[in-house]
Amino acid sequence: MLVNNPIDEVKKRENSLKIIRDIIKNQGRENLYDLTGLSGGFIANQNDLNLLETYVGPAIFEEELEELGKKHLGGEKILAVNRTSSGILATILTLVKADSYLIHFLPELPSHPSIIKSVDIVKGKYLEFDNIDDFYIANNTSLIVITGSTMDHRVLDEETFKKIIAIAHEHDIPVFVDDASGARLRTVIYNQKKAIDLGADLVITSTDKLMPGPRGGLMAGRANLIDKIKSKAYQFGLEAQPPSIIAIVNGLKAFKKENLLKSLQRKKSLISMLNSYSFFEETPTGIMISKKGLQKEINGCGKIDKQTLSQIYKFISSSDLCFIWAALLLKEEGIITIPAVSMPGASPTIRFDLSSKDAITLDMNTLYKKIDSSFKSLLDTIQDLDKSKRVLYGNQ
Repeated sequence: MLVNNPIDEVKKRENSLKIIRDIIKNQGRENLYDLTGLSGGFIANQNDLNLLETYVGPAIFEEELEELGKKHLGGEKILAVNRTSSGILATILTLVKADSYLIHFLPELPSHPSIIKSVDIVKGKYLEFDNIDDFYIANNTSLIVITGSTMDHRVLDEETFKKIIAIAHEHDIPVFVDDASGARLRTVIYNQKKAIDLGADLVITSTDKLMPGPRGGLMAGRANLIDKIKSKAYQFGLEAQPPSIIAIVNGLKAFKKENLLKSLQRKKSLISMLNSYSFFEETPTGIMISKKGLQKEINGCGKIDKQTLSQIYKFISSSDLCFIWAALLLKEEGIITIPAVSMPGASPTIRFDLSSKDAITLDMNTLYKKIDSSFKSLLDTIQDLDKSKRVLYGNQ
């Protein structure tokens, strides 16, 4: 297989970042289309930048962050952290005891690796469920985690949400909601309530997912729990720094529900153009291709004979197929998707998020042609192992 471990994933990402630099240098930012849904941004004016001092920044902006954060997430108190994974780690360090259970419910497996790895750090025990009929609370459970929307944008229904929270509270166990993108997907597209309004004790969201904020995390919840988690975050340097706090504040101000809602029409238009392909699935704000779906399309398209496919799959996995296609989309078409630039452990699913600012200015017919052209290029590339490696890793 071509991508075998976290080190390979880092090398793949580094090659993609080099390609992005080259595109910007030689063609300009206008020829790059970030469709990850994670593009975020850093909004700040000169007056903001003049206040980027270690203690002045928090003094000025944390009060406003409290107000905007509560409006966005609910809760009694707010905490900004430098990544959602940082907030998850700080919470688990604070609330999960050694040898006790963290129980995780999500709409669809697999879970985000940050949760499992954080449990390992505290020497806790981990159980996960994606079926309410199988769900139970083990003895000696410290924390229940609910994922509102998965890495592939599978969204948990509100009734299941409330049922799990009720069961947890019957056992006097706090509920922490990982609502990285769900804080906006669930509430805007699915008209669900905020996690805190559903009864959760804590919630965290990513400030760069489906909103124009920086790579960071924003937590809300019961004041006594936030205070404890904040103390732990300070001990390990997990809290957001002044530049991120400023950008989170401005990102919350700039967030517009309308951009998510307008993506529904763009999605409808693109899907109608892609009707010759069978592997696309709808997401709330766009389309996606799973590793299984991509391999099935390659097997069934009739462009590569069975004997050649058998040889290809000796060296190239279904995840590799996604990674190679993502790299081709970037290098040949200027389209950034998550598998090209993702951190180790992220899903290989390719998503085209049509709520992103680049998607708003990108004609859907142009996007269709880019997808179609790059898929044909993928079919050619995977028949040459050396070429596949160069696409992923450059000339390393």
